[in-house]
Amino acid sequence: MPDLSERQRAVLRAVVTAYVGQAAPIGSGTISHLLAQRLSAASIRTTLAELSELGFVHQPHTSAGRVPTDEGLRVFIDALPPSGAVSEYDRRTIDFAVATTEPGAVAEVASELLSRQTRLLGFALAPRLDRLKLRHIALVRLGARRILAVLVTENGAAHRRVVEHDAPLTQAELDRLASLLGERVDGRTLLEVRELFAAEAQRELRQADRMVQLAFELGARAVAVDEVADGDLVIATRLALLDQPEFRDPERIRELFTALETKERLVELLDRLLARSQGVRVALGGEVDEPSLHRCALVAARYGEDGALGVIGPARMDYGRVISLVDYCSRVVTEKLHA
Repeated sequence: MPDLSERQRAVLRAVVTAYVGQAAPIGSGTISHLLAQRLSAASIRTTLAELSELGFVHQPHTSAGRVPTDEGLRVFIDALPPSGAVSEYDRRTIDFAVATTEPGAVAEVASELLSRQTRLLGFALAPRLDRLKLRHIALVRLGARRILAVLVTENGAAHRRVVEHDAPLTQAELDRLASLLGERVDGRTLLEVRELFAAEAQRELRQADRMVQLAFELGARAVAVDEVADGDLVIATRLALLDQPEFRDPERIRELFTALETKERLVELLDRLLARSQGVRVALGGEVDEPSLHRCALVAARYGEDGALGVIGPARMDYGRVISLVDYCSRVVTEKLHA
């Protein structure tokens, strides 16, 4: 990005601020009221022309005012101070909702909270189970040959898998098997446990203790289900988006909903955006390789070990407030899961 003069930065901030509130092109008269330093209308028009040449604002129509481009929004976002204070109302709302939610339902609650508080589309990506550390495993007899394996993570969430075994087992035998497995499970991730059980099962083939061998065979089946690899992407109700003028256009709604239907693409986008990063990240539509999001913005942050939460909305959003809310919500949810 080229260096901007203080005047150019001030005018650009005024354009973005007014555009967020009005959802319409901004004229020089409106800009003059938002500037701390008084400038003549001619000076403002000259500065707007300079910003247009740099690609930070554009004029939709000849007689219209200016609106910020993605490049202009990026300059504005990058100049924002670190996440600011959250209002007392927002803080209490988030604190209460998260505190009264079971760990296993926190992703759904977080997505709804962010949607309600921002009037944008809230989402939460539950951590991938194979990256979470396990605390306990239980085996429950469902039938002669069907067994329910319950994997409990360190944050208290329970994940259930049904496995089958050739010979019938009593509940007492299953309890003993679970006890043998529990010593190896505690503190390890599912991926680590999966590798350990597979290796132990092979090793025990040469041992005399049939019960130990059986424990690792069942344990390997319980943690080998392919579907545990991906976290669940929870998307809040989409009605909040209808409050935004941009999404009164049926074509805009169709584009966005197309992107939401392909959840795998959004998960991939989030992983790329938040890879090796701390804090809140903002991606503008023109910066992501997803045509259906090209006129949108995504604000996201990590929570817990490997989860993600945030909002999707029009590029015209109150970034200062939205970033602060996403940051605060991610910290509260993380504290909940680590309590």
